This record gives sequence, C-alpha cells and structure tokens, in this order.
Amino acid sequence: MPKQKPQGREGHVTTDRISIRVDFASGARIGPGKVAVLEEIARAGSISAAGRVLRMSYRRTWELVEEMNSSMGTPVVTTVAGGNGGGGTVLTPAGKAIIEHYRAIEIETAQATRAHLLALGRVCAAKGNR
Repeated sequence: MPKQKPQGREGHVTTDRISIRVDFASGARIGPGKVAVLEEIARAGSISAAGRVLRMSYRRTWELVEEMNSSMGTPVVTTVAGGNGGGGTVLTPAGKAIIEHYRAIEIETAQATRAHLLALGRVCAAKGNR
C-alpha cells in the first residue's frame, strides 16, 4: 500500500515544505503563524474573525497581535473607531510590509532550496519504505 502524505489542518494533502521564522536582533520574531494572523486581519478587519478562521482563541490571537505591536518597534495593527457598522481592526503600513517581505522570503527560499528539499524528501521516503 502506498505511503500517504500527512494531512493538513483543512484535511488537504500537504507537501514537503520549509517553514521560516525570522528572529530579529531586537528579540522580535515573525513566522508563519503571525503572518497568517496579519493576513486574516487584513481580510476580515477583525481580530476575532481572524482567530475563528485560524481556529485560534480570541485571547491567543490578541496575544500575538499585542506581541507584534510591542516587539516590532512600530504597531502592525490598529483599531478603527466604530460608526454605524461598528469598529474594526486594520493593518498599518508596517503590518502590510511584514506580510509582503515575509512572503517574498518564502518564495525566494523555496526557489533556492527546491532541489535539496526534493532530495531530502526522497531520503525520508526511502527510509519509510524499508
């Protein structure tokens, strides 16, 4: 029987990939989870909605936002005063830049490491089939 690939969060078959976390000299960190939070806030305009989509508690989502706001040297998320439709949450220019540069790092890293990642995948697959 062929070996199945691991299942991702949504039940989709996942592929071998590299996960990147950037550790800044200042002590700030940014990785796939925080970038996903920023992207969902940009889409939904809400911390709570972002948490629901990512299957995170509101508290955990808020903690990540607060950590980024305090550690990045400039806020990445800000709130907008409510009106008839209520308030919301938006990304600052810094928040948008973090997403843009992080995703660019991911793309360039994937391109630069593709052959090695495929080779590692073959080594791991060969070991699993013994």
